[in-house]
Formats: sequence, structure tokens, C-alpha cells
Amino acid sequence: MTINQYIKFNPHGKVNVSHRGAHSRIARVISLALLLMSGTLLAAEKDKIATDRPDFVESSATVGKNRFQVETSIAFDTKKTGTLEEDAYTTPTLLRYGFADVWEARLETDGAIHYETRELTTGITTLERGATDLSLGVKWHTQDEAETGLRPAVAWLFHVDVPSGSDNFHGNGLRPSVRVTMEWEFSEVYSLGIMPGIIHDKYVTGERFTAGIFGIVTGRSWTEKFRTFAEITASQIAEQKYGGSVVTYDVGGAYLITNTVQADMAMSWGASDAAPDFSWTMGLSAKF
Repeated sequence: MTINQYIKFNPHGKVNVSHRGAHSRIARVISLALLLMSGTLLAAEKDKIATDRPDFVESSATVGKNRFQVETSIAFDTKKTGTLEEDAYTTPTLLRYGFADVWEARLETDGAIHYETRELTTGITTLERGATDLSLGVKWHTQDEAETGLRPAVAWLFHVDVPSGSDNFHGNGLRPSVRVTMEWEFSEVYSLGIMPGIIHDKYVTGERFTAGIFGIVTGRSWTEKFRTFAEITASQIAEQKYGGSVVTYDVGGAYLITNTVQADMAMSWGASDAAPDFSWTMGLSAKF
């Protein structure tokens, strides 16, 4: 009997050699192999890391049930106002845990801070170190992108900033915020994201105010592993008496070291008086 033959026994005790049966069995084996392969590829794609950094506009994706993701980095901001120059180094970090397929818990902070001011006319330098506030929140993925049409993938983010930082670096009271992020994948190459939101903040005087949040980002995937982006962000849209609007132009990129590990970097330029003149960040993210 050859490998392409399938032996059947009939009621009369004769042995029939059927090539048709052999082809049928091979077809079933091939179909099963293709099904298993497609399942593996889909699982790998689902397991692929999707980060909320280095761009300002958040991803609409959650990390997945019982999955944990850490996104950490170092960042630098500089600003010159008259004869005063301010530099700040921080360690922005976001921890994400999926407690359901479409829900994740989030803990976010700018981490440790090294803050230096220089009076350019006198040369006097002041250095302060400490820790920044924590932000606790959840992300809720409410809608997948439509395969056809203009319906985006959508997620809602609910956060509250807690005055938990060092004396010189904490905010004032609890500051709740809500954002909605919408993403469109126009092809395997180009994408668009928009994220409006609001935050109920508290100024140093103790006065409460509501500020806007907005970002729009365009992305380009150059390969399966490397992507870049450009965006315009407004991390705060507020009256001048509450600190004014903080608007920046950002560019950057991310590279997948593996399906679950990403390295990234980005740079920003201030587009408003209240924004830093220049910023950069480098980060590493991993999914477990």
C-alpha cells in the first residue's frame, strides 16, 4: 500500500484500494492544518502589543483579559521664560491590567522628577527632586472598527489624578477626567486617531475649573515592526488665568522588538506660550 492509497474492507471480504478516499483524507488533513495555522496567526495578532505611547492620543485597544502591560520611559522638557530657564527630567510610566476583554485598570504617573531652574542673568541654579502624582483609571473598549465604512474603533478612558506626589510636585485635590479615543485604519499603512476630553481641575488658588483635552494623530506603518506618527496635541485647553492652553507639535516612532516588546521615541515642540519649548522621550513597553 502506498501513502496515497486508502484501504477499505467491504462486506464480502475483499480489499478495495481507493485513491479517491486517499485524496479525501489528505484534503481533510490539509484543511485541519490550515485551520490550526490560521488560529495560531490570529492568536499571535491578538497578542501583539498595542501601546498608548509614545503619542499623546491613546490607543482604542485594551490589553486583553488577564494580561498585564507596562509602558515606561524617560522624558525631558525645557522651557525659557525671559531670563529663567527650566529643565525637567521625568520617568513617565503606565501600568495596565485587563480584568475583562474590553476593560482594563490603569495606573499612570510621570514618576520621579528632577527639576532644575537657572536664572540666566545671575547664573543661580536651583535643583529639586521628588515624585509626581498618580492617576488611577479604567479604559473601556466600546466599539470595533467597521470593515467597511467610516465607523471607528472607540474606547472611553475615565481617570482621576490623585495629589500623591512630593510637596513641590503634587496637584490640588482630586482631578477627574474623561476622554474618548477614536481610531481609523485606512489601510495596512495609514491610520488616524482623534481624542477629545475634559478634566475637572483645581488651580493653586483652590478654584475649580474645567479644561479641555484634544489630540489628533496620523500614523504610517513602514514595515510590520516599524511605525511613525505626527500629531497636534492640547493636553490642556484653559483660560489664561488657569495656566492657559498647552499645545504641542509631536513626531516620533515605535519599533516592535518582538510581538510583545516595543521600543519608541518622540519629540515635541511648543505651539503655545504655556507649553514647553522642546521635549523628548524614549520608552520601552512589554506585555505579559
